[in-house]
Amino acid sequence: MRYLAFNKPFQVLSQFSQGSEPSTVPRRTLADYIQVPDVYPVGRLDFDSEGLLLLTDDGAWQQRLIDPKFGHPRTYWVQVEGEASDTALERLRQGLKIQDYRTRPAQAKMIVDPPDLPPREPPIRYRKSIPTAWLEITLIEGRNRQVRRMTAAIGLPTLRLMRVAIGGFWLQNLGAGEWRDLTPSELNQLKPNTGNQRS
Repeated sequence: MRYLAFNKPFQVLSQFSQGSEPSTVPRRTLADYIQVPDVYPVGRLDFDSEGLLLLTDDGAWQQRLIDPKFGHPRTYWVQVEGEASDTALERLRQGLKIQDYRTRPAQAKMIVDPPDLPPREPPIRYRKSIPTAWLEITLIEGRNRQVRRMTAAIGLPTLRLMRVAIGGFWLQNLGAGEWRDLTPSELNQLKPNTGNQRS
């Protein structure tokens, strides 16, 4: 069995093929970075999001990680446009209405010192008159574009979004576009949230 951690760059599809969606320009896929046969992503990460993506050929392990009943937390660092008030953060913590559903309560806090991340290519839009802030948001659910919709709902559009942790495993020492096998101890960090009984 293979268990991989990948630092997905901005504007890379979380799949190994271009898919059926029409595109005037070929988009980068996982196949541009990972040449390991028969592994598949655990869940997905939006085309315009960055960060931790797990891949495996272990179908049972994959299913347990994406099954909402196990409540596996996912942590994101989010650069937003505007200043985050205590009231706005409390709305994220309490859960809020988005489209036709209400989000579960999230963990949300300010990141006082901006994280030391390499510049994004292409860079985010910069407007001198509007401040930006960094938030750390942890969810136990993963609906489509949920973090972006949550920050938009509190008046703080997302500029940059990076997933930095799944369960107890944090993305570390991997540059954008790099991958490696998870170690046995790292797999153990994911077990409490998945019920994984791998020996």
